[in-house]
Amino acid sequence: MNLIPNPAPEGRYVQAGSNSYYLIEMGAGDPVFLLHGGGPGCTSWSDFGLVAPMFAENRRCLMPDLLQYGKSDKSRIEGPMWDHHARSMAELMDALEIERADFVCNSWGGTIALCFVATYPQRARSLTVTGSMPVFYGPLAPLPEGGRRGRNARDLYYGGQGPSKEKMRALIARLEWYNPGLLPDETVAMRYLQSLDAEEMRLAASSDSPRGDWQDLTEELGKVQCPTLFCWGLQDDFLTPDYPLMLTRMVQRGQLHVLDASSHHLQEERPEHYFHIVRSFLDQPEPEDIIHESI
Repeated sequence: MNLIPNPAPEGRYVQAGSNSYYLIEMGAGDPVFLLHGGGPGCTSWSDFGLVAPMFAENRRCLMPDLLQYGKSDKSRIEGPMWDHHARSMAELMDALEIERADFVCNSWGGTIALCFVATYPQRARSLTVTGSMPVFYGPLAPLPEGGRRGRNARDLYYGGQGPSKEKMRALIARLEWYNPGLLPDETVAMRYLQSLDAEEMRLAASSDSPRGDWQDLTEELGKVQCPTLFCWGLQDDFLTPDYPLMLTRMVQRGQLHVLDASSHHLQEERPEHYFHIVRSFLDQPEPEDIIHESI
């Protein structure tokens, strides 16, 4: 499949409580939110532009730029960060008059969604998580760079002489893609241009936690009731598959799919495989519709 994303379609702004979200929407049917990762220059379209049209064939795809990313508000977050994002996500759903939805998420967006579905269980039908780190420990070994690999990469990217296309390509190739030879110039350029946003650069340069207080979600994971698919890259550079296997045991209805020849951004590296895996999960009947036969 061609891995070059099309130009982003026109989105709109949605006021949700005190925050303004930039939202791209396509398709019709049951609503599914696609929540992107937290790397420099990430947006909803940079992370999900290849697979969103596939999901939109029979679903209503909602792709917000998360707070402090893309064209959404970049105001300072006070207090526990994931609680703030979860509360704001509920306000966004209210503004869109959506009571319940599926969530398909990468990295940063997945941790937000895990906190959200733990806090508002009635508002999530299902959850798909790829490459997220809701807890700061692992079953087999300490997490790489003490669980700070993403933050360290962001500091390195914005540090020194500042952002460049070369640094962006090196960051994605090292941490997000299994085969950097397939990384399109268009993806690098999209992320690089967004990373030059003045407010994103201000947040990156701040040393006083403008993203909020970091939270460990161990307690919250036990409250996640909806069916949850952890869809992981075998070669994920942040968290090896033993980590999501641990997470499947911490949520109430967890399952794990490990995809080979992929790292942190499965939906970009192997979009068709990712789509078919997640679509099959989304098409499963509601938990209450499953009939358990005795043998």
